[in-house]
Amino acid sequence: MRVLITGCNGQVGHCLTEQLNIKENTVVLALSREDLDITDAAAVNKIVLKFNPNVIINAAAHTAVDNAEKEVELSFKINRDGPKYLAESAQKINAAMLHISTDYVFSGDKDGEYHPEDLTEPQSIYGHSKLAGELAVVAACDKHIILRTAWVFGEHGNNFVKTMLRLGKDRDALSIVGDQFGGPTYAGDIAGALIEIATQIETNKPVEYGIYHFSGFPHVSWFEFAETIFNSAKEQDIFDKTPALSSISTADYPTPAKRPANSKLATNKMVESFGIEASDWQAALSRVKHYA
Repeated sequence: MRVLITGCNGQVGHCLTEQLNIKENTVVLALSREDLDITDAAAVNKIVLKFNPNVIINAAAHTAVDNAEKEVELSFKINRDGPKYLAESAQKINAAMLHISTDYVFSGDKDGEYHPEDLTEPQSIYGHSKLAGELAVVAACDKHIILRTAWVFGEHGNNFVKTMLRLGKDRDALSIVGDQFGGPTYAGDIAGALIEIATQIETNKPVEYGIYHFSGFPHVSWFEFAETIFNSAKEQDIFDKTPALSSISTADYPTPAKRPANSKLATNKMVESFGIEASDWQAALSRVKHYA
């Protein structure tokens, strides 16, 4: 299996590269932003044709949600145009295109879990640009898997777990939003899910191409997530004393970009189609020392 990874220095991209590099009978070309500007159609086409992958996994994205409200053109170049060029190149060589998307394509107003076929209604520039990327991939490449995920954390890059551990060292008290709900998702599990999908495609198992959801379970609020992080940190002797936590509303913590109140993604389609269970984020936090 020949796999091209874009965005290899990001949270998921780093895990993808690590896991694929130790997978037997696999040739990996892992590219960072410096190695390949995915918004350059000619550069994308040249690299894809030269490497000739079976699978392209796009882990590159403009994920600065609040900055995106001002950086509209940049957001759409990276989140829409880049995936489009990758998908077009994949189509030329009959490769599969695996693309990571987000819960931000939804309004966040629904009761209960979001399913892949639910109506999309992004509320931010980031969400709009990611949805545009999904549509571009679907239109350009027949063999596409779009994997929507949420609340990503891991050992690499910036994320909520790292932020909590950093703030917890210096502060006696923290206020955390308690009225937004979702499934924290370990980056290593996202990488593992994508690799399993790629492997099933490569071994010619019948694959239903389309849109899937993969995130963590059980669903919690950001406040509950923070509680679990600090409890794990205390159990593993990272802190002698953890900060006092208080729950606040979204209205108490205004941000330039609107966050979905409900980011709960239904993952049953992943289980049924690929045998891949939801991310066990609590197990991932049992290694919380690695995030400090």
